[in-house]
Amino acid sequence: MWRLVYVVGRNLYRLPGIIGHMRKLIAKEPYSEKENYAYLKWITDEILRTGHIRLEGHGMEHLPQEGGYLMCPNHQGKLDAYAIVAMHDNTCTVVMDEAKSYTIFIREIIDMMRGKRLELNNPRKAVGVIKAITEEVAAGRRYILFPESGYTKEKKNSLIPFKAGCFKISVNSKMPIVPVVLVDTYKAFNSLQLTPVTAQVHFLPPIYYEEFKDLKTVEIASLVQTRIQQKLDELLV
Repeated sequence: MWRLVYVVGRNLYRLPGIIGHMRKLIAKEPYSEKENYAYLKWITDEILRTGHIRLEGHGMEHLPQEGGYLMCPNHQGKLDAYAIVAMHDNTCTVVMDEAKSYTIFIREIIDMMRGKRLELNNPRKAVGVIKAITEEVAAGRRYILFPESGYTKEKKNSLIPFKAGCFKISVNSKMPIVPVVLVDTYKAFNSLQLTPVTAQVHFLPPIYYEEFKDLKTVEIASLVQTRIQQKLDELLV
């Protein structure tokens, strides 16, 4: 929490210019996903630098080089999506809880990425959003989606049950699932720690359609969660 205040304070004089530039990119036609993503990576680098946050990336060689896929990380805190972006060179975007997506700066980030807002308590509306994401993933876009949906201050490096509904995207698009393991990202903005922190991002081998095509979504959720838990157990020994 205090680190977030510190990062905002250090960059407060730059914030109007950054938000202004993001809004120009949002309005610019034709839309350039590569240009917008490059600016997002610059923002991410500045957050890490001014927050004294060191990231270690592992398993980038596992990422599919062509086509769309769904990245499914464990969820620890406010740094999580930025941590993945920092280690993910190809363009990607994110799915976010709609209720948290309209604060200043976050609104611009989501719009600049052409991300999707998911209203968690509105299943009817969620169906349409999931369908749109499915079509985009099938067409080659890469999405970050957190199957746990949320996190608590006490959660840290532990997991809560993965929600099965999001895996309809992979079933219907027939595109791979990339489990992503985040370690200690909560220490950045979701703890009282102010000293420099090191966090880790691990991309696990993709789970391809042939492996999950005969499974129910609840079984896919369990499969992905098990692989993430196994890696966490290995890393946290």
